[in-house]
Amino acid sequence: MDPYYSLPDVSNSDLSWLKQQLYPRDMPDPTNAYKFGSLIDAMITEPQRVNYFNRTLDDIQYTVDEFKLAEDMKRAFWRDDFCKLIAEKADGQKVMREYKAFNFEGFSFSLNTRCKWDLWREDWNWGGDIKSTTAETQKQFEEAARYFDYDRQRAWYMMIANSDRDVLIGISKKNLKIFRINITRDSSFFKDGFNKYNELAYRHYLMFGEWKREH
Repeated sequence: MDPYYSLPDVSNSDLSWLKQQLYPRDMPDPTNAYKFGSLIDAMITEPQRVNYFNRTLDDIQYTVDEFKLAEDMKRAFWRDDFCKLIAEKADGQKVMREYKAFNFEGFSFSLNTRCKWDLWREDWNWGGDIKSTTAETQKQFEEAARYFDYDRQRAWYMMIANSDRDVLIGISKKNLKIFRINITRDSSFFKDGFNKYNELAYRHYLMFGEWKREH
C-alpha cells in the first residue's frame, strides 16, 4: 500500500468519506474506476511501476482489453500539445503536507492537510490532475466533474499549494478525446469547490479535530 494513504493529515478523500456519512447518496462502485485510473496515471506519471509485458501495475493484474485501452489513452494524452507541455517537466505524484487555517461562517480553525498531485510544475507554481472519463464531449466532462466533486478536489489542492491556477484533464475511454478545464481562483469551478470543501473541513474539525479521523 502506498504510504501516502497512512499519513495522518486530512485529505480530499477524507472529506469525500465524511460527505457520504453526512449526506448519503447512491454512487457507482468506484473500485474498478479507481483501478483503471491508477493505471492511466502511472503510465503517464510513474511509468517505472508499469510492467508492459505482464500487463501489471505493481502487483495488480489487468486484462488485455483494459491494458490496451490504457495504452491508447496514454498515447492520446501525449499527442495533445498542452498535455505534453505540462507533463514533460512535471513532478509526478508530488505530495504536499501543510498546516492550513480555515474560516467557516466566522468560525476559525486549522487542519493538517495533504494532497498528491498527478502533475505539479514547480516552475509554474501550479499543476493539475488526470481523469479517465466516459464523457464524450467537453460539456459532459464538465458536468461529470461537478457531479463527482472534482471542483472540490481541485480547490483543495490549490489551497494547499497556494496556487492561483490549476487544470483538470480528462481522457475519454469512449473516443480518446482530451478535455480540459482551466481553473483560476475567480472561476465558478474554484468558488464552488471552495464552498464544498470549506463546509466539510469545518464539520471534520468539529468531529475529529486537526487530524484525520483514524489518527
